[in-house]
Amino acid sequence: MNFLSLIESKRDGRALTADELRQAVSAFTAARIPDYQMAAFLMAVYLQGLDAKETRALTLAMRDSGDVLSFPADERPVVDKHSTGGIGDKVSLPLVPLLACLGFRVPMIAGRGLGITGGTLDKLDSIPGFKTALPPEQIREIIQTVGCLISGQTARMAPADRGMYALRDVTGTVPSIPLIVASILSKKLAEGLQALVLDVKFGVAAFMPTKERARELARAMVAIGTECGVQARALLTAMDTPLGRAAGNWLEVVEAVHCLEGHGPADLEGLVLACAAHLLLQTGRERSLETALERARQCLVSRRPRQKWDEMLEAQGADLERFNQRLAQGHTAPVVLGLRAWKPGFISRCDARILGEAIRDMGAGRITKEATLDYEAGVDGLAKIGERVEPGSLLARFHGTDPARVEQARERSKAAFAIAEEKPDKRELIAEVVSP
Repeated sequence: MNFLSLIESKRDGRALTADELRQAVSAFTAARIPDYQMAAFLMAVYLQGLDAKETRALTLAMRDSGDVLSFPADERPVVDKHSTGGIGDKVSLPLVPLLACLGFRVPMIAGRGLGITGGTLDKLDSIPGFKTALPPEQIREIIQTVGCLISGQTARMAPADRGMYALRDVTGTVPSIPLIVASILSKKLAEGLQALVLDVKFGVAAFMPTKERARELARAMVAIGTECGVQARALLTAMDTPLGRAAGNWLEVVEAVHCLEGHGPADLEGLVLACAAHLLLQTGRERSLETALERARQCLVSRRPRQKWDEMLEAQGADLERFNQRLAQGHTAPVVLGLRAWKPGFISRCDARILGEAIRDMGAGRITKEATLDYEAGVDGLAKIGERVEPGSLLARFHGTDPARVEQARERSKAAFAIAEEKPDKRELIAEVVSP
């Protein structure tokens, strides 16, 4: 194929055919198109966009660039959830075992973090012995026996996305909605899903800063997912303040276990239950959101998802004895510093971006893909907006291994908090639901 003419066509605003896009993705995956030409094509897409037909064709071509998981016929629907990421967003950890206990199969293919947004695999890497790199045969076996897992993308799952995303990351083309849609959905469709719930975040620490932009992305993903044969739905959720009371890899694992044991933060539990409830609706297992939420709630309090969590960990190689010993310690970092309130009042701001940057710089996140993580670094005990504090009340605890970095994080995080005389109005975490 003449890829240069394809670049010129998109540069000039012409819509490309499904066959042209399929050939381009196939040639790039086979290394027959040089990186500089694909980078030029991605910039043309960024500037000119793709219509719905083109986006669907690109998504399917990227999905089909590698292996697509398949599972035996089973009464348990194959489902998953995807989040665009945020500070303290550990929803996947308690949600996956909950969904398995609700009668679903969940082959969650997750990713790593870059910048201030933590990745699900990085959190799981803090668990002794847990393996996040599994071959397709083991993924199928665990899904059929345990019902759920959380794994990294295999070498043969949507390889076109891996190469294209690396180029987008260094060419300023990441924010393109059609390219985001194709990137996310190509990997999710490669899981062989029947239903998918999307958590699209907006706010100061979100990839999409405004609700309008988040809605645009959500509508595009729901529409393309549905056209590709997956029951898709999206929740628009606020990310101006961290989710839960902890952020940082190991500390988020601890909080996820607390959620499974029935004493997690209300906002985390609420979002976990909402994701589960919508998947019950999408697969026809419940008829109303109210009954779906109650079914998910009753399942969570039964403690069966907590047992399923241990079952999943064991199936993926975790050392449960060491894991539970670490849980019992309360905290494992050698340095823990508290940040205290300086006056009485109500928490009116807890800025997720400022906290996310401070946590990243303690070593919990990456500035480059090659960075080594400090799994102990993070923050817990976060005061929530609307809570009453007195002088000396704990606003947050900062954990890490480097005393200087922990102290710097605590000092810079003072600017994340504001204390007001009047209690602020409550803001709903889920702002909107986008359905087909």
